[in-house]
Amino acid sequence: MRHDVLAAQAVVDLAARADGFDVLELLHDLTTHAVSLLGVSSAGVTILDETGQVDYVTASDETCRRLEEDQLELDEGPCVDSTRTGNALAPVLLRADRPSRRRWPRFTPRALAAGITNVAAVPLRTPQHPLGALNLLSTGRVPTREDLCLAQVLADAAGVCLQHRQTLLAKDEVICELETALESRIVIEQAKGVLASRLGIDVEEAFVRLRGHARSRQQKLTELAAQITRGSVPAELDTVS
Repeated sequence: MRHDVLAAQAVVDLAARADGFDVLELLHDLTTHAVSLLGVSSAGVTILDETGQVDYVTASDETCRRLEEDQLELDEGPCVDSTRTGNALAPVLLRADRPSRRRWPRFTPRALAAGITNVAAVPLRTPQHPLGALNLLSTGRVPTREDLCLAQVLADAAGVCLQHRQTLLAKDEVICELETALESRIVIEQAKGVLASRLGIDVEEAFVRLRGHARSRQQKLTELAAQITRGSVPAELDTVS
């Protein structure tokens, strides 16, 4: 029962955002909810950009981020496949001696080296248009059919939020917002690096602090990140705790 309540709260959180919300924060919240509710180790979002190329927007942790980057570099892997096809990817067991090695010969060893043993994905879409995929990575537990149904509900809630404004956005406008999110992702990565170096912490902890500071002050994450990359680090963040 508690899980059902949390799932319902997550759907509401993803579907109902104030006007002018930060797209990158929405998609990161999607990955956070997926990890929390589905029991997977990591989750990430990849999209097709305006040139038709696969790119990643966000990831729940550094392991997922690195594996998303690996797939873009290698041009193979579950994120690439699910984003290009726009279809759900049923859980695939990663083993050196399994078909996954033949399917993704270069990605599979990298995933296994990172401790990932199975992968799955569901489409990220608006009610009218495919956009990309919500990718799920696990170190042990294999997502069930019910897990994937919930993952799709979460992804669809985010898709509805992307589509819904005072007027419905055209597909090109939604893609434009996602392109902006891609640019914001780079700024946030830079800000994470600045904080990590300045405070002697890892980048995941730096991101936790960034988000916490932004939310406590109702500030957009991308605005805070841009401020930090310009060299203006808020005093509350510029301390080792």
